[in-house]
Amino acid sequence: MVTLAHSLAATSSASARPRALALWLLGVATLVFAMVVVGGITRLTESGLSIVRWDVVSGTLPPLNEAAWSAEFAAYKATSQYQLMNRGMSLAEFKGIFFWEYVHRLLGRVIGLAYALPLAIFWVRHAIPAGYKSRLLALLALGGLQGTIGWWMVSSGLVGRTEVAHERLAVHLSVALTIMAGCIWTALDLRRSEPAQTQRPHRWVVPFMLLLATQIIWGAFVAGLRAGHASNTWPLMFGRLVPQGLVEQAADLINSPVTVHFLHRSLAYAVAAAALFIALRLWRAGAGIRALALASAVLAQFGLGVATVLSGVALPLGVLHQAGGACLVAATIWAAHWAKQGKAA
Repeated sequence: MVTLAHSLAATSSASARPRALALWLLGVATLVFAMVVVGGITRLTESGLSIVRWDVVSGTLPPLNEAAWSAEFAAYKATSQYQLMNRGMSLAEFKGIFFWEYVHRLLGRVIGLAYALPLAIFWVRHAIPAGYKSRLLALLALGGLQGTIGWWMVSSGLVGRTEVAHERLAVHLSVALTIMAGCIWTALDLRRSEPAQTQRPHRWVVPFMLLLATQIIWGAFVAGLRAGHASNTWPLMFGRLVPQGLVEQAADLINSPVTVHFLHRSLAYAVAAAALFIALRLWRAGAGIRALALASAVLAQFGLGVATVLSGVALPLGVLHQAGGACLVAATIWAAHWAKQGKAA
């Protein structure tokens, strides 16, 4: 029995293909990044409520004739968004918002297939190294859950309101970025050799990730509440560093557009300062390009945030700002993984 177990383990080890798995996971992470960008466009163009059903299989195809388009448009006309905000919209205008929500959902299906099918092939061929199967299955389950969360989010905006619930939007975005981060971290694990023996600063990892997660959540609140329109000036809001009346609204940290906007821009200072300090420590520890990536990502994201505010949330800048947030997450994961591989410093 012992000999058989050793033989099976040796066979599994010989057929394992960690680098192939790593490339596959980085490809999936790239698709998730694209999904986040399209999700930003969907939100900023108010397209997310244009498809009122969750048809996992039949919804793969768009309407193919005028009768099908008329049926989709009629279903949208029953929503509160149409009745309260878009009454009188033409069919051509409806097709414009339908496009982005359709692409968003189609990309979700593509990601599901791009993950599940190669995983099954790697599994059958015993190409998954020991210790990784449970992690890969967890990412698969999280992806399935994300589809359900997406519909849970959309359903919140179909009756009685003109947009999805911003707290559900925050959950949806957070899970997407968690999946992307999990794919990147696992790919980096698969590509590493032995843990480094050099000292590397790593105590920053958990605190900074929590700070960044908080900023991302409040960014989703800003998007969901359209709070970016609360002020189009920077660094002042309504002519003041701290808007007048903010204290009275401060008790409502997640529902007041002015408070949410102020907290998001205030957290940006903390995230930028922390990231630059960490990047400096990483540079001195030999992280090189990873330190530069982290510093560049946070500076670009800060600048995009300011530009988005000053533009009155222009669509291209708003989309770039969401993409920049995902890039900052990726740069953080890359730096954090390097830091965690060495001895404590």
